Amino acid sequence: MITAFQDALATVQQWLFEQCLQPLLHWSGLGHFTEMAFDATEIFLYGLLEIGFLALVLGWLERVAPAEVQTDLKQRRLDRLYTLLHRLGLFPLFAFLLLTPILDSLEGQLRLWGVSRLNLEQTLAQWSSAPGWQHFFEQPVVSFLIYLVVLDFADYWIHRAQHRFEPWWQLHALHHSQRNMNYWSDNRNHLLDDLLRDALMALLALFLGASPAQYLGLVVLTRMLQSLQHANLRWRFGAVGERLLVSPSFHRRHHGIGVGHEGHARGCNFAVLLPVWDVLFGTADFRPGFVPTGIRDQLEGRDYGQGFWQQQRLGLQRLWASVAGS
Repeated sequence: MITAFQDALATVQQWLFEQCLQPLLHWSGLGHFTEMAFDATEIFLYGLLEIGFLALVLGWLERVAPAEVQTDLKQRRLDRLYTLLHRLGLFPLFAFLLLTPILDSLEGQLRLWGVSRLNLEQTLAQWSSAPGWQHFFEQPVVSFLIYLVVLDFADYWIHRAQHRFEPWWQLHALHHSQRNMNYWSDNRNHLLDDLLRDALMALLALFLGASPAQYLGLVVLTRMLQSLQHANLRWRFGAVGERLLVSPSFHRRHHGIGVGHEGHARGCNFAVLLPVWDVLFGTADFRPGFVPTGIRDQLEGRDYGQGFWQQQRLGLQRLWASVAGS
């Protein structure tokens, strides 16, 4: 069944590329981007499937069991625009594809000096003395999970940096300014904030030796789970499940006014997928209960913008004021 799905997707990808993108590239004189555009077509199709799944499944769940009544439908529609831009605009995957030739060039220079790029699963297999363990680490599912854990660990620290460093927070604050969280809210980010985070994650994935196919799978899985975390649901995963995977309740506390950013230790619940990082580094808050979302200074009248361009402009103004005042 999976093979049939992949074959069908490949057929659609080929048709879409040949009928739409390829003629456009040749007409515009950008034929040298053909290979990258072909890969981008596949990513675009996965983005379409993601959005369709979110609208059908999470949309239905929010209607059946909402955590709160959505009072600002305009901002919800704006969140939807951010999702379309991010998941069809391909920010993380384009960062990966654009950085690949740069890192390949750097790798060529490093090889002249006797230094090779790390390949995580091969390195772990080589470190394992038992033959059985060597084969274990080379299994596609195992290597995928290894990359998932390592990249999630890095994402935890990137997320903490977004809150800890004041200039970066002034960009990331846009994400926290949504007072009515919903399954579209994950991608409500300043474009510069997205660029910084995606470039760091893509660089790390390339350095560790992840392939484009592996990275695509990692990005799709992570984004789907993050959409669930931001959904307008009161869901908890139970005493054990709450500590295995970030739930909507756990992540909602991260967005809570006076808790998620301004609370003890400059916030809580920074984990992207695995709460274990918050447990290990003392930032976990598993208390149940509903908390209003947003930023404290919104209650004092601070405006984070009502439209896309206003939000982007105000984010840059906050960034400049923070840098200039430091």
